[in-house]
Amino acid sequence: MGDLRTLLAGDGLVVAPFVVDALQARVAEDAGARAVYVTGFGTAATYGVPDVGIIGLDEITANARRIAAAVDVPVVADADTGYGDVARTVEAHAAAGVSALHLEDQVWPKRCGFFAGKEVVPAEEMARAVTHAVAAARDTDLVVIARTDALQPHGWDEVVGRVRRYRDAGADLCFVDGLRTRADAEECAERLGDVPLVYNGLLPASEVEALGFRLMLAIASMLAAFDDTRRRMRALLAGGTLDVDLDLLHEMARTVGLEEAG
Repeated sequence: MGDLRTLLAGDGLVVAPFVVDALQARVAEDAGARAVYVTGFGTAATYGVPDVGIIGLDEITANARRIAAAVDVPVVADADTGYGDVARTVEAHAAAGVSALHLEDQVWPKRCGFFAGKEVVPAEEMARAVTHAVAAARDTDLVVIARTDALQPHGWDEVVGRVRRYRDAGADLCFVDGLRTRADAEECAERLGDVPLVYNGLLPASEVEALGFRLMLAIASMLAAFDDTRRRMRALLAGGTLDVDLDLLHEMARTVGLEEAG
């Protein structure tokens, strides 16, 4: 497991592609990723269910553990709302080998950050959760990220108040989810530029870095993988085959460590 704190303290934006399993994490690491992000939405999707609280701590940490064991780069994990016991959630993620987790202020069962219909808990309740998470992480090197989903239901003034409160509660970084446009990202950076920020969206990394964000969760990797798989499956079933090289099987075996396994 790499040192995420050192990366965050260094120059440049840390880009963590969304990954849903250990194979995708290995591919990302081989491509040069300095960190990877275990997506809750994507993890739920691997079970064939939506990201609405159907899977919980055991499923999320099991996936995170497999991914963390497969790569040498830091792993950032989506810990939803803390599953009713923030300290236990922090301890389970630390034991799984992740470098960071984010907790969010949605009402459980939660929804994906880009979807409508979200509700948030009172800010003081989330601030207490952040305090408990930081205390639970004190004997580890786990980075605690506080996420707010207040933008869509309540607007910017509420977001700013919450982020500052969560930062004061001890969060290492803060994460405003639901930034759909360049204007949203610019507004976030302008209002909260003195806070270490996480970005999740489709802007180019160069623009995200220029705005001053420290960590980018690159959702494009998950969406592109889904789109490519869907298109390829349709092409296979329509045409009976795909134009691929059998040597890819050797590349895939190399990626998962066949040579090291003997």
